[in-house]
Amino acid sequence: MKIYDFNELASNTMPMEDFELNWRFDDEKYDKLPEKDLRLIKPLNPVVSKFLWDYISKSGLHSDIPFKKDYFETIEQITITADNKKDVKNWLYQCDLPLDNQVCLSWLPTTAIMIPWKLFIQYFDSFYYSVSDDLTIVDESLSCALFFHHSGEIYFGRTTNFTPI
Repeated sequence: MKIYDFNELASNTMPMEDFELNWRFDDEKYDKLPEKDLRLIKPLNPVVSKFLWDYISKSGLHSDIPFKKDYFETIEQITITADNKKDVKNWLYQCDLPLDNQVCLSWLPTTAIMIPWKLFIQYFDSFYYSVSDDLTIVDESLSCALFFHHSGEIYFGRTTNFTPI
């Protein structure tokens, strides 16, 4: 398996129109993001998406729900409800990731994107559909992760002693 770094992931993208979840961001029936924001969403090609999926799987990150026991030093949680969108955005902001950091969102083995963290916070409900989605988010440091469970629960895990696999 080829090893990628985050900079290399961003160069292995595909056009938005070829991305299977593009309707979430560019279809007025769901959400039509401004063009300036759409340009910041980098759909990863299927090969790199699979690499990311396999990397997350092999790390054992989700061998327990939400995260493998003792994988993170701290785990925080919030529940999405019909009327707490602002609270969720604030909670995501409080996760304290640098706003300009690129993060990878992984839904399925061939479905992943890279975007700036601040863009995810702004439009989190376009990227995550409760009931239908399980979504994992990792950043370049791999010292933290978010897991959006299909039940509407969001978990944020962080460690200071992460050793990549």
